[in-house]
Amino acid sequence: MKRAAIGIAVLLFFGAARLPFEIHLSRLQQAAGFRTTNLNLSLREQVGQMGFVAALSGFRSLVAAVLWIEAHSAWQKVEWGRMAGLFQTVTTLQPKSILYWDISAWHMAWNASIAALEDKSQPSKVLRERAERQYWDRGKKFYEDGLRSNPDSADLWEKLAILERDKYEDHAAAAEAFATAASKPGARAYVRRMGAYELAQIPGEERKAYDELRAIYDEGPAQRVPRVISDLKKLEEKLGIPADQRIKDTAARQPAP
Repeated sequence: MKRAAIGIAVLLFFGAARLPFEIHLSRLQQAAGFRTTNLNLSLREQVGQMGFVAALSGFRSLVAAVLWIEAHSAWQKVEWGRMAGLFQTVTTLQPKSILYWDISAWHMAWNASIAALEDKSQPSKVLRERAERQYWDRGKKFYEDGLRSNPDSADLWEKLAILERDKYEDHAAAAEAFATAASKPGARAYVRRMGAYELAQIPGEERKAYDELRAIYDEGPAQRVPRVISDLKKLEEKLGIPADQRIKDTAARQPAP
C-alpha cells in the first residue's frame, strides 16, 4: 500500500513538473506553424490515402502543390465546385501560404461568382443571384480563414477590404479592414487612404473621415492625391469647416487611389 502511494506521488510529481515544459513547447510549435494543419478524416477523404500518408510524412507542401495544379485544371474546365474543394484542401495543408488563400478567395468571389450570375443554363435570375452571393461568401471565408492563420498579413486584410467594398458594398466593413491592413507590417502606402475614402461614405462618420483625411493630407505633398483633395473639399462643405481652415488645393480633376 505504501509503495503504491509512493508510486502515485512520483507520477504526480513528474506530471506536474512536465506540464509547464509541454505547454511552452506547444506554444513554440504553434508559433512556428507546426500545428496549423488539421490532419483529420475529412482531409483523408479529400486527398486520398496516398496523399494523406504523404502529408503525415512531411510532404505537405508537395501534396499541396500537386493539388494546386489540379485545381488549375478544374478552373480551365469551369468545374467551380471541384475547384473549391481542392482549394480547401490546399489551404488546409499549407495554412501559412498567403498566395494559396488569396488566389482561392479571388477565384471564388470573382470568377466563380460571375460565372454563376451569367449561367445561361439557369433561367431563374433569383437563383443565379443567390449562387453569385454564395460564391462571394466562399471567397470571404477563404480570406477570414486565411487571416486566422496569418493575422498580420497586410495583403489578406487589404484583399478582404476590397471584397467588402466591391462585392458587398459594405463601406463600414471595408473601412475597418483597410484600417487594419494599414496597421500591419508591409502594408502598401495607399491602403490607409483607401480606408479613409470608405469612411467618408458612411453616413454619420463624416467628422471622423474628415479628421483622418486631413491628417493624411497634412503628412505632405506625397499624400495629397486627387481623391484625398476632392473628398476633403466635399467634407468641408458638408461639415461647414471655416474658410480659413480649409485646404488650399484646388479640386482634383480626376480621382486616384
